[in-house]
Amino acid sequence: MRWRRLLVYGIAAVLVVASVTAGYSYGAFYGWWAQPTVRDAPKAEPASVETVASGLRMPFDMAFLPDGSALVTERESGRLRKVTADGQVTEVRTIADLAHPVQGGLQGVAVSPSYQRDGWIYVFHTTARDNRVSRLRLDSQAPLEPVLTGITPGEIHNGGRIRFGPDGMLYVTTGEADDRPKAQDRKDLGGKILRVTPDGKPAPGNPDEGSPVYAWGLRDPQGIAWDDKGELYASEFGHHNLDELNHIVPGGNYGWPELEGTGGEPEFTDPVATWKPADASPSGITYHGGKIWVACLRGERLYRINTDGSSAEQLLTGEYGRLRQVTPAPDGSLWVLTNGHAAPDYDLIIRVTP
Repeated sequence: MRWRRLLVYGIAAVLVVASVTAGYSYGAFYGWWAQPTVRDAPKAEPASVETVASGLRMPFDMAFLPDGSALVTERESGRLRKVTADGQVTEVRTIADLAHPVQGGLQGVAVSPSYQRDGWIYVFHTTARDNRVSRLRLDSQAPLEPVLTGITPGEIHNGGRIRFGPDGMLYVTTGEADDRPKAQDRKDLGGKILRVTPDGKPAPGNPDEGSPVYAWGLRDPQGIAWDDKGELYASEFGHHNLDELNHIVPGGNYGWPELEGTGGEPEFTDPVATWKPADASPSGITYHGGKIWVACLRGERLYRINTDGSSAEQLLTGEYGRLRQVTPAPDGSLWVLTNGHAAPDYDLIIRVTP
């Protein structure tokens, strides 16, 4: 029996050395080896599911206007489209000078909290020079007004979700553009959650005065949402081993690339929940009915889960393909964007009544 124990210890040692050689700490190895994950979550049935609209092409994000219609971005075409509650789809405009890396293009959209006064719509998009946030007005074809520039773009890992928080500040998720050290470089805007004023200035109260960086150590955060207490949560695309749901705190370091999943290292903030990428690949998230809802790409399902990571359930598993975003609608339902459908319907917006 002694030789078997020695063999196990030897294999573990080789894996630790390999992980460190590949640029990971012991914590990353621990995360892969020992981290409990959300597995075998029971399936739940929504009260109803119906298609609102079809014919979309790679939609990435949506945001509701005061009149109850939604603005939807199409990542590859650069089209900003408007969808009414009864499913009528119109094109608002096409974003000019759009670059098209594999995971970039026209991504996040947010409506100004003062929209009825100022009319601003914010978008996250990729140019030949950078990823940036710009703003526009729906009643104008004037060029976009840059708000936040200089975010390094990449073929992959561009983040790209934008949301106004309860404090009226604009929060921006950015990926590390497949350049891992950026996530730990607090002077770089990649691999972060940024917090800026509506005019794009570093928000008051950020961890480093004069910097837009709010939290760091992230690989490719794809979704952000606040609970009813004003606490912020974000989804995170993991590498090969673990996807994450994180509770975001000011100045939090979430460990990438030193850590994937839970490592128990005091300098890093551990996730509240993790998944194997085959079960999740989490994109957009929202808070609704006391739960975090997570739209999953590779996992092709919706999770709803408590903010402490407990009591996970899965819905729509394998029924509508890849799910990109989930957003509460004014009528109390959830609108969900699909990605990857084929002609003639292409991608859908589905209405889910929990």
